[in-house]
Amino acid sequence: MIEILPSILAADFARLGEQIAQVEQGGVSMLHLDVMDGHFAPNFSIGIPVVESVRRATRLTLDVHLMIEDADRYAPMFIAAGADCVSVHQEACPHLDRTLRLIQSEGARAGVVLNPATRLETLEHVLPIVDFVLLMSVNPGFGGQRLIPYVLDKARALKEWRTREGLRFAIEIDGGVTLDNVGVVAEAGVDWIVAGSSVFGQPDPALAARELREAANQAMLRRV
Repeated sequence: MIEILPSILAADFARLGEQIAQVEQGGVSMLHLDVMDGHFAPNFSIGIPVVESVRRATRLTLDVHLMIEDADRYAPMFIAAGADCVSVHQEACPHLDRTLRLIQSEGARAGVVLNPATRLETLEHVLPIVDFVLLMSVNPGFGGQRLIPYVLDKARALKEWRTREGLRFAIEIDGGVTLDNVGVVAEAGVDWIVAGSSVFGQPDPALAARELREAANQAMLRRV
């Protein structure tokens, strides 16, 4: 079953608890939280207090995406705040193996993220230990961008790699997913699909999340 992960970056923060409750009604089991520091990613977003607030508001799995420098310092703090999954960028972590193992030692699932132009081969030696791989399908920093098509080729190649090596990590994608392209994204082998404005930017976020999940799963049935 494909998971749709609404990204709270696109939510109305004045109504955040209400909007989280809406997507829960839409059947989602995970939320995506983007953390940007204004250095690695050219924008600022949420911090530890927001993650703590979201944790108090919901029992959904919290998928925290760290687009930051010095993830070794901050990842344990986000886990203590309530993160269940924490992903860090290959491009920002000079000691990636150590960082991923640190996240797991703190009790969270560890993911590694690749920007659109970063080659899959940079992950060769950490794929056996990661819990998930997040492929950015837009350049980090801002919501509302269009999906970069060649990232779907990376997803297909990553799925083949996973099968060939007998690995078990999930494949996640973030950026530019809409109701029009979610089927193609699912067919590329993605397990977790992050959606921001395609959920929270719609009049009925619960319905939007259901429609995205149904379209993704229908695409997988057609593929079979």
